[in-house]
Amino acid sequence: VQLQASGGGLVQAGGSLRLSCTASGLRFSSCALAWFRQAPGKEREFVASISRSGDNTYYADTVKERFTSSRDNAKSTGYLQMNSLKPEDTAVHFCAARQTSYSGRSFVLPTDFSSWGQGTLVTVSS
Repeated sequence: VQLQASGGGLVQAGGSLRLSCTASGLRFSSCALAWFRQAPGKEREFVASISRSGDNTYYADTVKERFTSSRDNAKSTGYLQMNSLKPEDTAVHFCAARQTSYSGRSFVLPTDFSSWGQGTLVTVSS
């Protein structure tokens, strides 16, 4: 199982980035996905999740109305569209996946997930 996160970079406050998470070695359409992030000196925190069907999404309060999680099961890829970025969004962003039989369920805890990508750095300058 491999998850490859990409799309991070340096952006000015107010800008946008789209992260991608491409999966291999698993049945992507059977997996719920989530994004987490970890800033230097801080614990990993939940950002967004999406059910395996894509019908249900859930966001941390800190990113609600700014970030959008989506997925393309045909491409085995999940996305995180990040708009109106703030310096406090600076962190390594990770994608995670887990198999689930519940098509509409989202998961939000790091311990819910068995597969993780390597992370992609998002840096937002003020």
